[in-house]
Amino acid sequence: MDGKFQGMKLIAGNSNRALAQEISGLLDIPLTNATIETFSDGEISVNTYDTVRGADVYVIQSTSFPVNDNLMELLIIIDAMKRASAGRINAVIPYYGYGRQDRKAKSRDPITAKLVADLITVAGADRVITMDLHATQIQGFFNVPVDHLLGMNILANYFRDLKLKDLVVVSPDAGSVKRSRKLAEKLDAPLAIIDKRRPKANVSEVMNIIGDIVNKNCILLDDMIDTAGTICNGSDALMKLGAKSVYTACTHGVLSGPAIDRLSSDNIKQVVTLNTIQMPEEKRLDKMVVLSVGSLFAKAIERVHDSKSLSKLFED
Repeated sequence: MDGKFQGMKLIAGNSNRALAQEISGLLDIPLTNATIETFSDGEISVNTYDTVRGADVYVIQSTSFPVNDNLMELLIIIDAMKRASAGRINAVIPYYGYGRQDRKAKSRDPITAKLVADLITVAGADRVITMDLHATQIQGFFNVPVDHLLGMNILANYFRDLKLKDLVVVSPDAGSVKRSRKLAEKLDAPLAIIDKRRPKANVSEVMNIIGDIVNKNCILLDDMIDTAGTICNGSDALMKLGAKSVYTACTHGVLSGPAIDRLSSDNIKQVVTLNTIQMPEEKRLDKMVVLSVGSLFAKAIERVHDSKSLSKLFED
């Protein structure tokens, strides 16, 4: 494919340098020499010192906390690559911020996930590689190709290796049933569903549990854990109703506000997450397991660069 592009280039924003460096090591391609600085008034400045003319460029940046700063970094890096005559610009976004604002839930709501997709496209991205979007229809918000990777196999392999007996996968709400059913199928385990209501943002109440969880080892699965209210209410209800233990699992460990205090609960045996968002030391609990997506993203980048199918990456 180097006949089409002048080689492959990787450039990283500041949101998840550790993951970018891991991908760089796996591909044996050094990160492009660049500095990303902030002026005293908060403006972001990007300077790159390597040529990218004609290259197949991969900009690695999660739009996690601080979401707006990291989003602007991504847009400015893409614009810099475009103006430096990159052959193709691929936005590698392990965690896509604003993904929860994907529809009008009530009158006069914005659809910010679509707005962000437009910004990324207008900035100059020719392709997006991301993982476990909060809503899969967000792929359709982009007018460029989107490769939507799944973290499910990484989580499934981890729990399979634990060899837990009396296992049941639990969906924390109706919206996560499809995702939870896939994990249950991979682990050959039954599925249970928590019926909850959400009176306001970041607040949830468990109403009922559908399925047999008595004396079971439960895996409570969600695409992300933010303030951990849903996960902790769910784990409390499961233990109260007779579960043997509760393992929580997610792709994106947002872990904002009271999340760490809530996840410290004795009702949660283990917290399993992927490293799509860089985990600071102060948020790491002894019972937390962080699994890497580096290999999956490296393989995806390699296949995109070589114009090969990505379907193989979805196999177990």
